[in-house]
Amino acid sequence: MTEAVSRPTLEAVAARAGVSRATVSRVVNGGDGVRTALAERVRRAVEELGYVPNQAARTLVTRRHDAVAVVIAEPETRVFADPFFARQLRGISKELTAHDNQLVLLLTEGRDDHARVGRYLAGGHVDGALVFSLHLDDPLPGLIRGAGVPTVFGGRPGWGEGADPHAPSAVFVDSDNRGGARDAVRHLVDLGRTRVAHIAGALDQTSAVDRLDGYRDVMVDADPALVVEGDFTPSGGERAMRELLDRRPDVDAVFAANDLTASGALRVLRERGRRVPEDVAVIGFDDMVPVAEQTDPPLTTIRQDIEGMGRLMARLLLHRLDRRPDGDAAHLPPTSVVLPTTLVRRASA
Repeated sequence: MTEAVSRPTLEAVAARAGVSRATVSRVVNGGDGVRTALAERVRRAVEELGYVPNQAARTLVTRRHDAVAVVIAEPETRVFADPFFARQLRGISKELTAHDNQLVLLLTEGRDDHARVGRYLAGGHVDGALVFSLHLDDPLPGLIRGAGVPTVFGGRPGWGEGADPHAPSAVFVDSDNRGGARDAVRHLVDLGRTRVAHIAGALDQTSAVDRLDGYRDVMVDADPALVVEGDFTPSGGERAMRELLDRRPDVDAVFAANDLTASGALRVLRERGRRVPEDVAVIGFDDMVPVAEQTDPPLTTIRQDIEGMGRLMARLLLHRLDRRPDGDAAHLPPTSVVLPTTLVRRASA
C-alpha cells in the first residue's frame, strides 16, 4: 500500500498568495476583475505549489472546454494508411497545443458514425470543430450546423453559393487545386507531350473536381478516354493506369490526382515495360516527401503545404472562438483562405 499524495487546494494557494479563495478562483479559471499585482501573486503561488485547476470549475467560469474536435469524414483504415492525414493532423495538433487546447479525433465509418459525431458535438463537449475530407453527399455539415458548433472546414465545401443558405458563412482552408493542376499539365505539354492523361481522385470530393477542371483548362480538346477516375489510393492508381493503357496505349504523360495515385501508376507502367519519363512522363499532387522521393523514379509533383493548412485551420477556429460574442459565431465575417501551390521537379517528368 502506498499513501496517496494530497493535491494542493484553492485554499492552500490563497494562503500562500495572501488573498481570498474567490480571488484565486477568478485568476486560475480565467475570470476578470483581479488587479495585475494580485494576479501575479496568485500565479506565483500556483507554480510554487503545483496546483492544477479543476477543469469543470474552469468551464463554468470561461464557458470554454479548451478542446477542439477534429472530424475526418473517412474510415480509420483510410486515415491511418494515408500520410496526408498524418501531416494535416500534425499541423492541427501543433497549433492547438501551442494554445493549450486538446484535440479530440472523430472518424466516420458510416451513417451510424455520422449520427454519433453529431450527438457528440451537440453535447457541448468541445468548443469547436475542424472538419475535412468531406464528400459531396456527406450529412456532416448539416449535423454540425444543427449542433451549433463553430467550424472551420479543410477544403472547399461541396455546396455552391445559393444552394445552401448557410454556405456564405462557411469558413475553409484549401489549396489552389485547380491552379496547381494547370501548372502540372502545362509542364507536361511544355515537355512536348501531346497525349496527356489524367487519373482523377474520387469525384465526390471538391479537390478531385478542381484538379480535373485544371486538367481540362489546359487539355481543352483531350480525348475523354484519357480521363479515368481513381480514389486517391495506390491501388486506385494501379487500376486506373491499367485501364488507361488498355484504352490508349499511346499515352505519353499522366497527371495523377495525388502522389499515392501516381505511385500506383508508376508500378503498372514498370510492369508494362514503359520507361518513365522517356515513354510516359508522370506528375503527382501533394509533394508528400516519404512518397514522392521514394518512387522509382522520384516523382515530379505539385506541392501543397498540408501541415500549414492544418495549422491555419486551427488558428482560424481559435481566432473565431476568442472573438465570438456570447458564444455566437454567426456574427463573425467568414475568412476563408486558399493557399498557393508550386511545381516540384524530380525525375519522373
